[in-house]
Amino acid sequence: MEKKSILSNKYYLYLTEFFAGMAVMAVELGASRLLAPYFSSSQIVWTIIIGTIMIAMALGNIWGGRSADKDPNPDRLYRRILIAAVWIALIPVVGKYIILGVSGLLIFTVSNNFLILAAFAACMIIFVFPLFLLGTVTPSLAKYTVDSLEDNGKIVGTLGAFNTIGSIIGTFLPTFVTIPVVGTAVTFLIFSGVLLVLALIYFFQTGKKKRSCAAALVVFLLCAVLGNRSHFAFWEQDLLYEGESVYNYLQVKETEENVVLSTNVLFGVQSVMQKEKGLTGMYYDTAMAAPLMADTGEKEKLEVLILGMGSGTYARQCQAYFHNLSMEGVEIDEKITDLSREYFDLPQNVNVTTYDGRAYLQAVDKKYDVIMVDAYQDITIPFQMSSREFFTLVKEHLHTDGVMVVNMNMQAKGEGNINDYLSDTISEVFPAVYTADVEGTTNRELFASANCEIKENLEKNTAKIRDRELQNLMYEVSQQLTPCKKGEYILTDDKAPVELLGIQVIDGIIEREVEYYKGIYEEQGLSGLLEML
Repeated sequence: MEKKSILSNKYYLYLTEFFAGMAVMAVELGASRLLAPYFSSSQIVWTIIIGTIMIAMALGNIWGGRSADKDPNPDRLYRRILIAAVWIALIPVVGKYIILGVSGLLIFTVSNNFLILAAFAACMIIFVFPLFLLGTVTPSLAKYTVDSLEDNGKIVGTLGAFNTIGSIIGTFLPTFVTIPVVGTAVTFLIFSGVLLVLALIYFFQTGKKKRSCAAALVVFLLCAVLGNRSHFAFWEQDLLYEGESVYNYLQVKETEENVVLSTNVLFGVQSVMQKEKGLTGMYYDTAMAAPLMADTGEKEKLEVLILGMGSGTYARQCQAYFHNLSMEGVEIDEKITDLSREYFDLPQNVNVTTYDGRAYLQAVDKKYDVIMVDAYQDITIPFQMSSREFFTLVKEHLHTDGVMVVNMNMQAKGEGNINDYLSDTISEVFPAVYTADVEGTTNRELFASANCEIKENLEKNTAKIRDRELQNLMYEVSQQLTPCKKGEYILTDDKAPVELLGIQVIDGIIEREVEYYKGIYEEQGLSGLLEML
């Protein structure tokens, strides 16, 4: 009778379906934010997350239906919900350690597709089990709610509607409210708590599983205390800032020499501010050839646009060395702009618009002398800012002697790599295209213009530079410039596999970085490696 009192009018079952659907989508979005600081938030990682969750849900549907047919007892369903709630609550506490453990094991055992395999393995370990349990909800509820064949269509349709509405709310709420406001860890805890309350109410009404409920509540409270205490990069000490925005995981750390912005824990640095004035030794210095190519020495004022402003290092460097530049930037993540003002001394006279770079070009009619394209999503290039159509749009916003400079984040080997695609695509749009590798880094800078005399302009204006250090660097850049010709590797809006091309390069970078440690591991085993570290 006690079970019947809470389930007899079916509303509680509909609410269960509603909140289960909400929790599934919230966990999926939380999964993307948990994995992104380590593996990026590329389409590949999203594919792994969605595919893994669909596998879990499908298996849960099958097993839940068979289980409900064998033993149509709601106690079993709500026990599974209770377990799923506890598992999800544990994710903020142990998830990051599982990710790093999986990465540590795989990095010494695989040579190709490390990011794909590591992300898939971590996703399977962390998310399959709780989502498998939540996948049992719909077929189980269908069994408990359908009384006869006369109304089974209506009942199943109502369950589906409640699940869909819950999924919609579970999609928007984390993205626009909980993750930006309270973070990923608390988001997991919020939706774990919702599932926990569902199960606790049921078992309170039935008077069963009191010890299990008490244990689950204790674990949840411990997770609530511990889950938000450690950083994503928990081994880092004294971070200036760690947080999340709508678009990114964000980390700011300070060393004796510089301040660093990163949107990824394992790979890549997005921006660096050197504390000592002067050249940075990074790609920003090489990219300063662009104003000289645009004939800055002959113009009273140069208009410069930076797509992918980041922390404003390029703008700051250009203003330090050139006095006739008007700088403006576009940055899609407003939180990064806030951090750039607070920690990276972004000049107040540099206006930054919060917008997508390509959409911004489509919205304005202004022409520029220099357009810097430095837009990266974690460690990958946004496909919409790597295509022939995009570079055509950039060209339309340059003066006839204007210059586009593109930061190609990775030096790649082998024919048909991502840099070949970018170079060939840009060469189809611009008649004059040159590249220059940045010594001591993985960066390559590409310069493009409708003016075929940009190399001559660089040499002419370099001779007029008063700062000897910058002058020497610009001489080196002019000597390193390599002309690009049209090729067959073209990226378009319809076909731009930049994530796959980027991962090929990242695999090579990872392999080179860990080659030394792999040798120790192969010769001395795990104990020798741990001793070395």
